[in-house]
Amino acid sequence: MGLMSRSGLAAFGGVGFYILAWCASAAALFAAGSSDAVAAPIILAVTGAGFSFFAWLFTRGAEAPAIRVRHPGLELGAVLVFLALYAALFTGYGLNAFHAAFAPGRLEALLLLALKLVVHVALPVLVLLAVGAQPGALFTARVGSRGFWPILGVLGAIALAFMCVVSPSLKHIAALKLSPSVLAAATVGAFAWLSVEAALCEEFLFRAVLQTRLAAVMRSEVGAACVAALLFALAHVPGLYMRAGADVSGHSASLLQVIAYAVAVLSPIGLGLGVVWVRTRSLLLVVLLHTLVDLLPGISDFAHTWISAA
Repeated sequence: MGLMSRSGLAAFGGVGFYILAWCASAAALFAAGSSDAVAAPIILAVTGAGFSFFAWLFTRGAEAPAIRVRHPGLELGAVLVFLALYAALFTGYGLNAFHAAFAPGRLEALLLLALKLVVHVALPVLVLLAVGAQPGALFTARVGSRGFWPILGVLGAIALAFMCVVSPSLKHIAALKLSPSVLAAATVGAFAWLSVEAALCEEFLFRAVLQTRLAAVMRSEVGAACVAALLFALAHVPGLYMRAGADVSGHSASLLQVIAYAVAVLSPIGLGLGVVWVRTRSLLLVVLLHTLVDLLPGISDFAHTWISAA
């Protein structure tokens, strides 16, 4: 009974804290006159609430396997220290230094891919091994589990349709004036690239590594998904704040506005994917869904790097 009470309190606290943080952030964007204040509630409804609802709907009656965490407090502490260093040194200073050192192009893209895999996958694995964890259990596909294909099909279609409406991606793709065959190749190539460069890196670190440890300490999967979503958003803040160019989504000279953008706009995506992870324990599924969210905006970038230069 005590364990259930603690779990329920953690769930209530996690959800309540998330709602307060999101509402405060959305209000800050509205007060600043940001156009993102309009998009934020839509993103919350579609990716936060929508993804969570369908993940639950398609997995009713099924329990995803538990992932054993041997030393919850120690492992979470090590992961949080790593994330603090990651946010301060990599997403801000590290990436800025990298882009300053290499000219845009294929070589830069390949080196950045390797760097991201080291930072998001290899180093977290080493951190977990150092504290006696078993990270191999996190690399799960579970393709045959209940809900895998319905979730992928429905949420993938929602993600693509949503990005068609809220982003200028289709206009950017049309401006490339690619032939149908080249466009198809660029789409497949962008999907494969983004699935590793963006989706695998972030989903392994924030869902498989971080959220699993949070759940073990909080004893609440719901509370852990909410807290992990906020940390996922906040980890992007140094990069958004330090990145030059007002054309970058979320960029602002105001640190508080960047934080508000991250929580109001980015955290719902983390929340929805976090619930999918809870209900399926499939790293492959959250990677594929993350890729579909990023796909349309990524096609033009992929084409510029790998096709235009050909």
